[in-house]
Amino acid sequence: MRQILAVMTFALGLTGLAGTSLAATQYPLTVTNCGQELTFKQAPEKIVSIGQGMTEVLYSLGLADKIAGTAVWVGPVLPQYADANSRIKRLADNDPSFEAVVGEEPDLVAAEFEWHVGAQGSVGKREQFADLGISTYIAPADCVAKINTDGGDGVRKELFTMDLIYQEITELAQIFDVKDRGDALIANLKKREADAVASIAAASGKNLPVVFWFSSKEVNGDAFIAGKNSAPAYILKTIGAKNVVTTQEEWPLVGWETIAQANPLVIVIATMDRRRYAADDPKVKVDFLENDAVTKELDAVRNRHFIMMDAQSMNPTIRTIDGIETLVSGIKSFGLPQ
Repeated sequence: MRQILAVMTFALGLTGLAGTSLAATQYPLTVTNCGQELTFKQAPEKIVSIGQGMTEVLYSLGLADKIAGTAVWVGPVLPQYADANSRIKRLADNDPSFEAVVGEEPDLVAAEFEWHVGAQGSVGKREQFADLGISTYIAPADCVAKINTDGGDGVRKELFTMDLIYQEITELAQIFDVKDRGDALIANLKKREADAVASIAAASGKNLPVVFWFSSKEVNGDAFIAGKNSAPAYILKTIGAKNVVTTQEEWPLVGWETIAQANPLVIVIATMDRRRYAADDPKVKVDFLENDAVTKELDAVRNRHFIMMDAQSMNPTIRTIDGIETLVSGIKSFGLPQ
């Protein structure tokens, strides 16, 4: 009996070792990212992350100690990462310069948006970084079924889903050999999404007309409104509500006269610390809505059906699930018909 137990124990030990081996990343690793093949001989040691959403994914994977610098911030970091974030150099609140990024001597630049690191990169082109031996990784959510135009937010051909965020997490976890962390993070996000959907299954805003207002270059001008395939559109589909915008542009500029024709019952207003555009401040948005001759007649405005939502929840990020929860809570608080 002792011999049998010994053999079983040894076999189980080998099984555990085999599982560990299979879970570990085998280098060199080649990953296809936004149309380019990236090969890693080992896990990158030094990262510059461009985009708050990308930075928060890296934090969630326990990689803060590898980040040399960050840039492009819209609002406060997730509370659980505030301490780690305070110790990491911020290269810029908005777009950093190419020199500032390469000055940190990273072996990987990870970007949330292709317009920062892409064919028309405002920070730098992928080729420029490659010439210096620096790999670049772009969030799949910004290139899969999406066409990015120079100076714009791009056109999304298919509805965004959280699967693109899960792909990003999986690939980064593989690149950095932290598969267990990636699996745990995805499992947690999927559970939260399932729980959020279950919590509103009997009280979803069926066909409720909703508009998501991110910002405006000029307060009295056209507004950046969520397009039909954006992250907010995914949030709306999840609860059965209706997006009043039908264009495939990610964040089209839409006139309020056009929005008024759809007469949304709810206006979701982005909140952010950024003050890049005139209407970044949510208080400015509300003041405009309540005083403009056109917008003050909207049902959503007359009834003050405003929902304040963190801007990062409107981007394709791990916070999109927060957006589902925020929207549902707001709709319920208004007592709107379900």
